[in-house]
Amino acid sequence: MIDRYTLPEMGEIWTDEHRLSLWLKIEIAACEGWAKLGKIPNEAVGVIRAKASFSWERVQALEEVTQHDVLAFLTNVAENVGDEAKYIHLGLTSSDILDTALSLQMVEATDLLLSKMEALETVLRRRAIEHRDTLMMGRTHGIHAEPITLGLKFALWYDEIRRQKNRLNIAREEVRVGKISGAVGTFANVDPQVEAHVCETLNLKPALISTQILQRDRHAFYMTTLAGIASSLDKMATEIRNLQRTDVHEVEEAFGKGQKGSSAMPHKKNPITPERICGMARVVRANAQVALENVALWHERDISHSSAERMILPDSTLALYYMLHKMVQLIDRLQVFPEQMKINIDKGLGLIFSQRVMLALVEKGVSRENAYAMVQRNALEAWNTKEQFKNLVSRDISIREYLREEEINNLFDYDYHTKHVSDIFARLGLV
Repeated sequence: MIDRYTLPEMGEIWTDEHRLSLWLKIEIAACEGWAKLGKIPNEAVGVIRAKASFSWERVQALEEVTQHDVLAFLTNVAENVGDEAKYIHLGLTSSDILDTALSLQMVEATDLLLSKMEALETVLRRRAIEHRDTLMMGRTHGIHAEPITLGLKFALWYDEIRRQKNRLNIAREEVRVGKISGAVGTFANVDPQVEAHVCETLNLKPALISTQILQRDRHAFYMTTLAGIASSLDKMATEIRNLQRTDVHEVEEAFGKGQKGSSAMPHKKNPITPERICGMARVVRANAQVALENVALWHERDISHSSAERMILPDSTLALYYMLHKMVQLIDRLQVFPEQMKINIDKGLGLIFSQRVMLALVEKGVSRENAYAMVQRNALEAWNTKEQFKNLVSRDISIREYLREEEINNLFDYDYHTKHVSDIFARLGLV
């Protein structure tokens, strides 16, 4: 991920230095596990703990020669430890270290993502309660439908983020596994108790069964979960972009002092943050496809997944963390224009009450088909003549056979459409 979208706390997790520091923890824990079984002298483990270290620059130089990252790392560690280094990596294979460390990185990254999701949940909750009764136009197919409130929109997103957070917690558990089972996962050269000690030390669960690697259905599940969260952010950002359009202008991304929207047009205030979120969501979704491709490997084990994962896992967690960070800011500072919402509602000439008029006729004994035809006839005339729908309904002789003037007036009431908002909020615990 380019520096532009890398926040430091997430970036640190994916540095080469941090990755190798996790390798070192795993190797030391494995030595401790062997010592508990009496296979390595406790004194040797003490020396390893005291002296084991690495230099990223030295590892890079060694890898130029070995063309193998783990061997380069082990060589550098051995240079610092001395004779006791012969006990390091005993019975292990490279993927024992690589996959277990990758699991640790994914758990660390997930914890940061969860913290941002909690922050987003909090700000959505606040904005939902704040705008519980802010009337706005509900739209279907991009067309005026019936009134809703802005609070309902925020509440909808709040509930979705809660679901996505639950899914991410499940995905975290799916990848919170380690394996120290040797070359093909049979424990032929490493005791299962060593794996148990390493995983307990690192707060991981031992994989119940593995080949030389952890199976990549876990990583695919994790990545598709990230893609789902990115898609929810994409959905929210797309709606904000639409509501900020000049001809709608019901909400607007906060515009900072000194900010500029266009190099050519000084008047522009563009929705740059939601557009950025939408674009980055495409990257995360595309990376999920790569993770799915990584599930099928030769004999359940090759390293064709490795090169792809070095890109898609850091990039996706970095991108999603940045997207969540920006969405929190966007929702927190989002400008809302209730007056414009009312203007937009009024543009509909009262047609938003068409369903209520139809249902009132049905209640009076008119067949639904005939009631629909009566209402649609007047609705189309309102569109064509730009006359208020209510006036046309009041003058329609066929409708007046069933509905009195007072009854018609009562049908054109915004409160009718929002009478259950408090019930919906109660369902969500938004009180």
